[in-house]
Amino acid sequence: MQALMSIKKYAHEHDIPIMKEEGVSFVCEYIKKHNIKRILEIGSAIGYSAIRFARVSNDIFITTIEIDKERYLQAVQNIKDFGLENRISIYLQDALLFETTEKFDLIFIDAAKAQYIRFFEKYKTNLLDGGVILSDNLSFHGMVEDENLKCNKNTIMLVKKIRKYITFLRENTEFETEFIKCADGISISKKRNSE
Repeated sequence: MQALMSIKKYAHEHDIPIMKEEGVSFVCEYIKKHNIKRILEIGSAIGYSAIRFARVSNDIFITTIEIDKERYLQAVQNIKDFGLENRISIYLQDALLFETTEKFDLIFIDAAKAQYIRFFEKYKTNLLDGGVILSDNLSFHGMVEDENLKCNKNTIMLVKKIRKYITFLRENTEFETEFIKCADGISISKKRNSE
């Protein structure tokens, strides 16, 4: 537990966004409840969420992708410190360029908000039957729901893109999405039955 606290402290000191406790606990509970074994995480940051997910059960394997070299190197160290390098494979790459034929029970999107639709479309074919795509930060600190909280032009653009993604999920005929008002807003997208 002490080591997890030091990762959280490092993230806070270096202004690195990691999942809120409520959100990571929700996903860990979901992993446990639905017997998730193979996870693809888009956006490793410094490895905090991947470590938390892997610690749910000893037979969980995670592939995680990070574009930022400094964060990637810190994540590699954190994963090693927890002795999880055999169960967490981390790649330094742009997730839009990463290629894998592997199939996953759960795909977790927590990277560049402006690219959520592209991430979703790119990786949906990597889902196992009955698998789900979880997306984090759909509330974006309450700014998606509350117009008055937006402060600068970049944030306004980002919020518009998150709203566009929410609309994309709501109107998606291939997937059915449930929106969870937990932590910073999470969505759970399951493939609809094709009968």
